Amino acid sequence: MKSRLVRISSRKIGAAPGSLVHVGEQKVEKTRISVIEYDAESLSEQILESADEHFPCPAPTKTQWLNIDGIHQVEVLERCGHCFGLHALVTEDILNTAHRPKFEEHEDFCFLVLKMLFFADESRQIETEQVSIILRDNMVASFQEKEGDVFDGVRQRLRSGRGRIRKLGPDYLTYALVDSVVDSYFLVLEKVGDQIEELEEELVDRPTPETLHKIHNLKKEMIMLRKSVWPLREVISSLQRSESPLITTGTDIFFRDVYDHTIQVVDTVETFRDMLSGMLDLYLSSISNRMNEVMKVLTIMATIFIPLTFFAGIYGMNFAYIPELQWRWGYGAFWVVILILAGAMVCFFKKKKWL
Repeated sequence: MKSRLVRISSRKIGAAPGSLVHVGEQKVEKTRISVIEYDAESLSEQILESADEHFPCPAPTKTQWLNIDGIHQVEVLERCGHCFGLHALVTEDILNTAHRPKFEEHEDFCFLVLKMLFFADESRQIETEQVSIILRDNMVASFQEKEGDVFDGVRQRLRSGRGRIRKLGPDYLTYALVDSVVDSYFLVLEKVGDQIEELEEELVDRPTPETLHKIHNLKKEMIMLRKSVWPLREVISSLQRSESPLITTGTDIFFRDVYDHTIQVVDTVETFRDMLSGMLDLYLSSISNRMNEVMKVLTIMATIFIPLTFFAGIYGMNFAYIPELQWRWGYGAFWVVILILAGAMVCFFKKKKWL
């Protein structure tokens, strides 16, 4: 089983800087490219069947959003890098899906790496996907590992033409994409919070070894969440302070709002981690208390039988008149009583959930 926290490609070891190698799992069969071009009055959309239809790309006359689903095809990313004038190291970072969230300013473009999170209801686990964003003059390019994202709300706002998104530039579109990613964290945290509440009830009612397994799984999820969220504070803060001409002054206040949301997410993640640590201590305390109860009952039973065993040890069966000794079925009755007594004790222990 591959680790969800660390992904390493053996082909990257010893390779020269800027070597284009896809690191991560191939999640789609074929790369899909969608283009949305818009201004305040009009919008057009198209899905490209191949990279040849767009690269080399013409200079857009309107604001353009280019979305690429599936980054495993190195040749497509290489052509994209040449078209956008990306440094080989930037293209390498896009292909590396294990990259840490970050923000970089270059001479004619800005580069962001984010982690997009989903909660899988079937497996009850958090799934992560890397999203890379390139901000250029009149254009935003986003790179995802597979189809399906949290940007449907942004697309709907663009199509409806409501609000300010069609009237402002690509920096506001970048803000909208980042804001959608951060907002999706709250949905994931809500699901995790429901799981924690269920675990709390289970701990109070009757903890089992399965409960401990669930706590450990949630602690792993929190580690992955923290790894995705904590660097995001630096990314949003860098966007706020950026002096790049691609980010206008009017967009600063929106990035400040995203930063506030990011702080809320970080606080919630830390709260959940503390709660899970406390739940682990509570589980161990519950098991210890339960063991003490079992030992108390067994000690009482043993105490009752200690004097009886003492007298039986002294006198044994040394009596002249024991009626059962002359009974033909006495031996069989003895074993029936023994087996019934043993079975009754086993049922009693299982009813008490000691077994």
